[in-house]
Amino acid sequence: MSQNAILPIAIWAAIALAGLSILGMGIFGLRSLVYGKVDPLSIVVIAIPGILLAILGFTLQTWVQAGIYTLVIMFGLALLGLLFTGLRQLFI
Repeated sequence: MSQNAILPIAIWAAIALAGLSILGMGIFGLRSLVYGKVDPLSIVVIAIPGILLAILGFTLQTWVQAGIYTLVIMFGLALLGLLFTGLRQLFI
């Protein structure tokens, strides 16, 4: 078996493991939410990139564009969050 034959199997295995990890995080996040261990606002904040990607994915031409726009928007939101946190610390 050559090295080129193993590459597609390794790629699909990595994708499957990443998918299972995301599924597990979602299940345990919902479980923590049901048991009251997590604030619902924190779940919403963490879900923003996924929601934004889904909205942009269905409205733009390609999912690649949606991913890039999501990345740029999230960088912008992070920058604004850092700016406002710094300003609040300055005046309080």
